[in-house]
Parts: sequence; structure tokens; C-alpha cells
Amino acid sequence: MLNEKLKDFNIILASGSPRRQEFFKNLDLNFKIQVKSVKEEYPPRLTHFEISNYLAQLKALPFKKELSHNDILITSDTIVWHNNKALGKPRDADEAFSILKSLSGVTHEVITSVCFTTPSFEKTLHNITKVTFKALSYEEINYYIKTYKPFDKAGAYGIQEWIGQIGVTKIEGSYFNVMGLPIHLVYKTLNTIAETT
Repeated sequence: MLNEKLKDFNIILASGSPRRQEFFKNLDLNFKIQVKSVKEEYPPRLTHFEISNYLAQLKALPFKKELSHNDILITSDTIVWHNNKALGKPRDADEAFSILKSLSGVTHEVITSVCFTTPSFEKTLHNITKVTFKALSYEEINYYIKTYKPFDKAGAYGIQEWIGQIGVTKIEGSYFNVMGLPIHLVYKTLNTIAETT
């Protein structure tokens, strides 16, 4: 349905994430994957969704000079926000353990920003989901890190994996946003672009 509306556009997903790529396949969209490496750093004055918005826009920068008139570039970034700071991807097992221990027994926010870029406009939106974990034992945390190696995931966990299944007790908002893409907002925005461009 959406694919027909967007038949005159080239959809470019700038993400190496298998989860995000799967979401786009599930939308029945024709799209291509292009990834350019970007140093994911942000000004320290930024806070909350300003961080993920900035990083999503930063990932679009290397593409801007080469976009054609009918290209729609989609970039995104996910952070975990807890205790007034952003938790990114852990560098090693010790950092993953420290992050998961801090999330144990409390509620945190997962924020995903998505940036839509064409030669004529740029639109960035974000979505926030609140996730609550039960009190996780040290054994559970260590087992998860050793078995699933969550070093490519913000907040050191994937909600769709073992730790989410045994540990998450409450979700307020989009589940798919926690997996890395508020797909309902992507669908809505692409529909709007198709109808107004």
C-alpha cells in the first residue's frame, strides 16, 4: 500500500541495524541500504531527546550533497535515558554489567529519533517509551552478557532478547521503539511525504 504511494521515490535506509532493516521489510517497502560511518559524538550541553535528534541528523550529513530530487534518506538513533544521562552502547562486559545493574528494579526511558532528509527538506521526530525492569540478579545479568553480548545495543540490552523476556515488567509506549524504530511514526511520516510532495 505505502510502496505504491512511494513508487516515484528512492527510499534509502542509512542503518546497519538488522532490526531496523527488518522493520522496513515488514512495511513492504522497496528500499536500499547505504551506510556511511560517522563519529557519534554530541555537544555536552544537549540533553534527553536533543541527543538522539542531533545524532540522527548527524548521520544524514555525509549523504546530503549526493541526494537526488526523488531520494528520501532515513537515519535514526536510539539512546537509553536514565538518571539524567544518556546510556549508549557498552564498550565491554564490565560497562554492560554496570549499565544493567543501574537499570535493575527501576524505570528508564528509551528514546529513538528518526530523521527524514530530501534535497528540499529535513524532518526529525522522536518517540519515548518507558521501560521497567524487575530486580535483576547478578547471575542473570552476567548470563545475559556472556550469552548475548549486547555491545551493539544502547543501554546494553535488546528487549526482544532473553533479558527482556524475563526482566521487563512494564512498558509504557511503543515496544518497537525500544527495539530501535518507532515504526508507526515512520509509516505515518512517509505517508505524509508521499501525499504532500
